[in-house]
Amino acid sequence: MNYLPPLELISPNTTKVNASVIWLHGLGADGHDFEPIVKKLNLPNVRFILPHAPAMAVTRNSGYIMPAWYDLYGPPNSKTGSSIEDEAGIKISQNYINTLIKNEINRGIPAERIVIAGFSQGGAIALHTSLRYPQKLAGVMVLSAYLPIKTKLATEATQANAHIPIFMAHGIHDDVISLEMNKISLNALLNSHYTVRWHEYNMAHSVCLEEIDDIHEFLLQVLP
Repeated sequence: MNYLPPLELISPNTTKVNASVIWLHGLGADGHDFEPIVKKLNLPNVRFILPHAPAMAVTRNSGYIMPAWYDLYGPPNSKTGSSIEDEAGIKISQNYINTLIKNEINRGIPAERIVIAGFSQGGAIALHTSLRYPQKLAGVMVLSAYLPIKTKLATEATQANAHIPIFMAHGIHDDVISLEMNKISLNALLNSHYTVRWHEYNMAHSVCLEEIDDIHEFLLQVLP
């Protein structure tokens, strides 16, 4: 799989980088998608890593080639939140994000000062990867997303991140990943004894100003 070098952003008032946020975009976008929001957050001493998903044919979108973290085969079941999942593709993206985490550790940032974040499909990868990472991370932000491969969480999750702070946010009018589907993932996490900071917003499949404020507060809490 070919990956373009990630976009890196650091606030102009930074004196020394002491934390990192790896932030994954959604289906069909790229690393520049959240660049304006990162600049609006204006967090000093934090390096934001905004990777670009590789281009691939997406089955659910009639095989159209677009940036994607994994393939999508069809809409999820409204009651279980499950569908046929591209486990191999999810695993490939997980391994790639693991390399980005390792790169930050090699640059002097402890794992416990690294946050993984993502929107939509990127949020699914962020959550999947964080709960399985072998070293304690600072937190994970799951924006308008869901928990993939729920049935394997119990056997694959690591003890290191059993208590990871989880910021989970969703729009009540989301017609891409429904609020109902998101709450199935929320309940799966709660039933697995994770602590989730849950937020609902009056929006569709997007990000709003209130959410950005809450993200800012969350990052200040987990990266003091």
